[in-house]
Amino acid sequence: DPCRNFHCKRGKVCHMDKQGKPRCICQDPAACPSTKDYEHVCGTDNKTYDGTCQLFGTKCQLEGTKMGRQLHLDYMGSCKYIPHCTDYEVDQFPLRMRDWLKNILMQYYERDLDTSGFLTEKQRSKVSNPFQVKKIYQNDKRLVAGDHAVELLLHDFEKNYHMYVYPVHWQFHQLDQHPVDRLLTHSEIAPLRASLVPMEHCITRFFQECDGDQDKLIAFKEWCHCFGIKE
Repeated sequence: DPCRNFHCKRGKVCHMDKQGKPRCICQDPAACPSTKDYEHVCGTDNKTYDGTCQLFGTKCQLEGTKMGRQLHLDYMGSCKYIPHCTDYEVDQFPLRMRDWLKNILMQYYERDLDTSGFLTEKQRSKVSNPFQVKKIYQNDKRLVAGDHAVELLLHDFEKNYHMYVYPVHWQFHQLDQHPVDRLLTHSEIAPLRASLVPMEHCITRFFQECDGDQDKLIAFKEWCHCFGIKE
């Protein structure tokens, strides 16, 4: 089958032409497999799609049009009312996000103690090496994961600054993959943003303002600055 190892971008599927050569054509949205409610996604046109297959198939069919250029995955889940992000809320966002990243890294580290594979050897050593981050894992037992007050998060960041540096660096490098160039594009940020919008309505504005020079790329330095990491 010529299509077996033939790669097509999202929204397209492999099809053999009359000469028997593989080529990419737009996915028919109606032919996408059925999905569960929790697999629904919201497009930037504020329309709920049955899944990413249907969304990107629709985008492909609109290729070359203004509507096609503007259509992207906005967030995971059915479309709903997303409240406006206030100046106060966007100022507090890095506090919650830093704490969340730290907790995610802790969970990965805990799982790795039983089943390795979530973190690389180098990443594990960054979390537990006392010379790197003062044994984040052991220290973190004082502020367990939860919905903490902004004042407590701010105090903890100031008191235990060293514990937040690596989680922020780690998340940047998790996203910086296509290509690895110390710059985050819209498409590299999209998976994280799309999964968090329903819970953190300020994330879109946060990423927009994080791009200090407005070049549509978030450099490593800009990313660290947005999270209050000085070094």
